[in-house]
Amino acid sequence: MLLQGVYTALVTPFRNGEVDWKAFEQLLEAQVAGKVAGVVPVGTTGESPTLSNEEHIEVIARTVEIINGRCQVIAGSGANSTEEAIYLTREAKAAGADATLQVTPYYNKPTQEGIYRHFSTVAEKTGLPVVLYNVPGRAGVPIATETIARLSANPLMVAVKEAGGSVDRVSEILDLCDITVLSGDDSLTLPMISVGAKGIISVASNLIPGELSAMVDAALKGDFATALTAHRKYYPLFRNLFIESNPIPVKAAMGMTGAITPEYRLPLCEMTSAHAEVLRKTLQDCGVL
Repeated sequence: MLLQGVYTALVTPFRNGEVDWKAFEQLLEAQVAGKVAGVVPVGTTGESPTLSNEEHIEVIARTVEIINGRCQVIAGSGANSTEEAIYLTREAKAAGADATLQVTPYYNKPTQEGIYRHFSTVAEKTGLPVVLYNVPGRAGVPIATETIARLSANPLMVAVKEAGGSVDRVSEILDLCDITVLSGDDSLTLPMISVGAKGIISVASNLIPGELSAMVDAALKGDFATALTAHRKYYPLFRNLFIESNPIPVKAAMGMTGAITPEYRLPLCEMTSAHAEVLRKTLQDCGVL
């Protein structure tokens, strides 16, 4: 399975406590118009911890239905319980997802052997291509590069999303094995591509899918001068979309543009007014507003 380009880590819009399906469909259409390579529903950015299993599965199913083959769908269907991850991934496969994004089991802090068995079991029990998701800042433990290399022997392990803030890990992974690496941090997309990554699972592309697609396309073609111009223009946005915990700022920004109602589910809540002012100015300075 070829994974390359921009994959948008979709927000889940809410209105009056329920999923706002109209806004969600409009968001998906904007992604297709922006020529992204794929979309990633119900990952971290989609507030997956606050969705019920029924909502989680419905978001994936509706994504597949609306996208209708126009780009790839990588369903966020990971969990810190292997059985739950298998259940959600089976449902994602039944809905027609192209692959699954599997986060490192969080909170229970498994050993590397446990991590290896977890991902291997999900793949074996579901048959859906797996994108490993290394995000130690949220999960509490990393996927060691040696564990990634070990997992890569399984043909269902098609890629790894690197969200640990380390460009060096891209080189370490590619030195150990042959697996696609995708950046998990918008601000590190270009340096990661420069050492072998093939794209980005992006938060910012909720707002600027076309611009991000053009930047990544230029970088993948070796035109780093063009890509760097775009990176410098949007770097303040990449930075300030993490001024508070993701996805609080990106939903606030999308509220400012009128794309969605900036509504959250507890324990997430609205931004502070001071941070909202910083974000609004960033959007204006970058030409998004």
